[in-house]
Amino acid sequence: MLIDDITIEVTAGTGGAGTVAFSRTKMTLGPTGGSGGKGGDVYLQGTEDIGALRAFRFQKNVQAGNGEEGRQKLRDGRAGEDAIRKVPVGTVIHNLATGETREITTIGQLIPVARGGKGGKGNFLFRSSTNTTPEEREEGEKGKEATIRLELKLIADIGIIGLPNAGKSSLLNELTRANSKVANYPFTTLEPNLGVYQSLVLADIPGIIEGASQGKGLGLKFLRHVERTSILIHLVSAESSNPKEDYHLIRKELEQYNPALLKKEEYVFMSKSDCVSEQELEQKIKQMGIDATPLSILSNQGMEHLKSIFTHAEEKKLGRS
Repeated sequence: MLIDDITIEVTAGTGGAGTVAFSRTKMTLGPTGGSGGKGGDVYLQGTEDIGALRAFRFQKNVQAGNGEEGRQKLRDGRAGEDAIRKVPVGTVIHNLATGETREITTIGQLIPVARGGKGGKGNFLFRSSTNTTPEEREEGEKGKEATIRLELKLIADIGIIGLPNAGKSSLLNELTRANSKVANYPFTTLEPNLGVYQSLVLADIPGIIEGASQGKGLGLKFLRHVERTSILIHLVSAESSNPKEDYHLIRKELEQYNPALLKKEEYVFMSKSDCVSEQELEQKIKQMGIDATPLSILSNQGMEHLKSIFTHAEEKKLGRS
């Protein structure tokens, strides 16, 4: 099950305490206590794995390492180890105390969510002309703590939508190396699948069934992911007894969730066109009353038209058109 909304606690490391020490060697008498090491920071880092938030399901507390105490002979303590946790690209980070919101937009991007405390000064740093044998030292600062809500909104250029069993996962596998699980079952995939075609990120958006916009099934959980796409590829199965109804059902759910979704660029394809006769295919497309292109990953029907849409979208994305 995809986790796309979860709240976690993060705690940065406390800085190490400074040390009081003195040299006993002739000609080098004086304070030699080193300072404590800085506490570790907590970072979130972008990854292409959309299931990365699962790691927080049973481990909702993230703790960075504490800094070590200062040492003798002017040696500072080691800094605490940073805690770096992977989150999917498209994750919105909400700091529930401050209201600050940031977002992971690229793979490898690091965002600090809690800073470690400074290490305390050792007695070497307290020396002066009037205090040649200082006994002072500082404790390390406590690391910052925060309650963080992580909300995943997929960043995909193109969303593939349609009722369950319309062939979305099969198409994604054909176009990319997504290798999503495919089966001829009349229920929805439990989580989105991502793939890359050229430089475009494609997302098979599951969970859209009748009543999805009211929270039925997985609808609300996944409808949010459609918001980030610029183009929708709408698949309607040629095997359906009423493809026109199927098409308008999806459009209705999109409108009820967010009317702005209907303004997105949309291309309609009648998938699995190889499963019916040409006469039945023509009749069903005519009944739909909209421009729909026959599509089959087996016979390659409609694939060139689909790829031309992607090519134009890629050129637009890269600023070539």
